[in-house]
Amino acid sequence: MNENIQPLDPIAFALGPIQVHWYGLIIGIGLALALFIAIREGDRRGLPKDSFADLMLWAIPIAILSARLYYVIFEWSYYADHPGQILQIWNGGLAIHGALIGSVITTYVFTKKRGISFWKVADIAAPSIILGQAIGRWGNFMNQEAHGGEVTRSFLEGLQLPEFIINQMYINGAYYHPTFLYESVWNLAGFILLILLRRVNLRRGELFLSYVIWYSVGRYFVEGMRTDSLMLGSLRMAQTISIGLIVGAVLIMLYRRKKRLAEDRYLDKNNQALTN
Repeated sequence: MNENIQPLDPIAFALGPIQVHWYGLIIGIGLALALFIAIREGDRRGLPKDSFADLMLWAIPIAILSARLYYVIFEWSYYADHPGQILQIWNGGLAIHGALIGSVITTYVFTKKRGISFWKVADIAAPSIILGQAIGRWGNFMNQEAHGGEVTRSFLEGLQLPEFIINQMYINGAYYHPTFLYESVWNLAGFILLILLRRVNLRRGELFLSYVIWYSVGRYFVEGMRTDSLMLGSLRMAQTISIGLIVGAVLIMLYRRKKRLAEDRYLDKNNQALTN
């Protein structure tokens, strides 16, 4: 019977009084794998050694801080009354758009100081970023969050989902769209697409901008199904930002081509010049 369905334990394991949550563990795994792939590709593309390792020392904590800050700002009506929960990120509440804003700013400053191309670093990192996002969404699954509207069990069974996903989507007496899964699959497809686009030898910056467009298209549609969107008045913030990012990425791509700022190609070797 449905009443007997128990959610998966959000606690992975405990070390004495310290509880390690699946949410943080899964995000950590996604970050570690993304960093590993980026470092290997950076070596192949001729980036100075340890560039990504050094960058991540700054980018990861800033991304987590900005992701949480973004979320808290748009949920301030709640956190103003529960300030003690602001730091409890293991319960969820990390906004990916906030993380991306913090990461991009950090990367831009870092590359300027190191004298290497921001766009080259961004291109190399793009597949890793979207793969990390695909993995990270499973942290939402463990917390039973980032789901869509109510559906029937037969609908979920019709998607040929494994039993453990169907059961985890049973929340407070109802089944819900596994929007975490929709976005995870979209992001995984995006990772494969970006790996293939590497071979096309796009102009510098266009692999990263392709990531921005691909992710934003998927996020726009998935966000429309979710029940926990961050709102600004009647606007779903993730959808609004997604539209802005799609338009912005296309315009930047066209501008850089028109101004001949993207003449270098992804597979060009030994080109470390800073590109504005």
